[in-house]
Amino acid sequence: MSSLPRFDAQALAAMAPDDLRALAAQLLARIEQDTQRAEQANQAIALRDAKIDKLSFELAQLRRIRFGVKSEQLDAQQRPLFEEAVQADIAALEEELAELQATPLPTAAATKRTPRRQPLPFDLPRVAFTHEPESTVCTTPGCGCQMKRMGEDVSEKLDYTPGVFTVQRHIRGKWACTRCQTLIQAPVPAEVIDKGIPTAGLLAHVLVAKYADHLPLYRQEAIFARAGFGIARSTLASWVGVCGVRLQPLVDTLKAELLDCAVLHADETPVATLAPGTGKTHRSYLWAYAAGEFETLKAVVYDFTPSRAGEHARRFLGGWQGSLVCDDFAGYKASFAQGVIEVGCMAHARRKFVELHLAKKSHIAATPLALIGQLYGIERELKEAPPATRLEQRQA
Repeated sequence: MSSLPRFDAQALAAMAPDDLRALAAQLLARIEQDTQRAEQANQAIALRDAKIDKLSFELAQLRRIRFGVKSEQLDAQQRPLFEEAVQADIAALEEELAELQATPLPTAAATKRTPRRQPLPFDLPRVAFTHEPESTVCTTPGCGCQMKRMGEDVSEKLDYTPGVFTVQRHIRGKWACTRCQTLIQAPVPAEVIDKGIPTAGLLAHVLVAKYADHLPLYRQEAIFARAGFGIARSTLASWVGVCGVRLQPLVDTLKAELLDCAVLHADETPVATLAPGTGKTHRSYLWAYAAGEFETLKAVVYDFTPSRAGEHARRFLGGWQGSLVCDDFAGYKASFAQGVIEVGCMAHARRKFVELHLAKKSHIAATPLALIGQLYGIERELKEAPPATRLEQRQA
């Protein structure tokens, strides 16, 4: 809060009435500004505290599920998948709390004993990366002498090429000025996980294997063990959780770029998720939003929601205005009322005729299927045509 100017009684008595009124108005405006700044600061603190309380509650719930009594209704194949997801969520929440607070929150396990990192095997191949300062001339004012190398710091990162582990040795030389006792080193290279052992390549492999190749972490654990270095499933799950937090700004940026497109495709599909504490599955939904076929951007953004309510689509789209290609799901109707242009999906329209034709061999259904096939043929021919030509042919 800014300080207010001070005036003695004699200076105030010597001022003209108009000057006193102007001074009073200035002081009132300053007080109002300081009050607004204080209110904004209090709101920011309250919002931060609310986020911390929410994340702390969710973290406590996940820990209760993770370390509490296991549900007997989960079979042997489902339990590892559920435990991996819980462990990854715990790691992600801990990372978010660490970013909100000045110091990371200690976990329950850390208060009892500090886990010791398993040393990297000496028989793994090493690849050395040397980092030296750009200049080894002392920059202390009045010195300028040549520094001498007096040692180095070595940190090791675990890298993985499918089937082969290697260790990256990052060697940072220490350079000292014997005259003024100044020490310099090259800065530590940035890492996805601060002070962690995995390289970005290893983390990318774990994520791609889990989400693109559908390899659960317990299977990756066995694969890594065969490659010569077993990585605990809990460690892999923690890496996944932290990477989720690190990738969130990229997702937000990609979403912003996607919402700049004039044409979007949207669809939602059910996903069975386990309801914590009940042993039963709950129907959640994964919404996919893709740029139009003729947009410059080629991207898809997924949005996971606990239900199929239309409010989730409205929340994702926000104030976006454009043409939305989708099915006839009622959840999109509110967006159309707010200015979004509805574009019907020809594949959904064709599907009903296909079902009728296959079920009853309907000759009536065969006619629209043939006409839609002709439209598809025209679209294939116009795929590389300029937008103006494509519009003209479509109108024709």
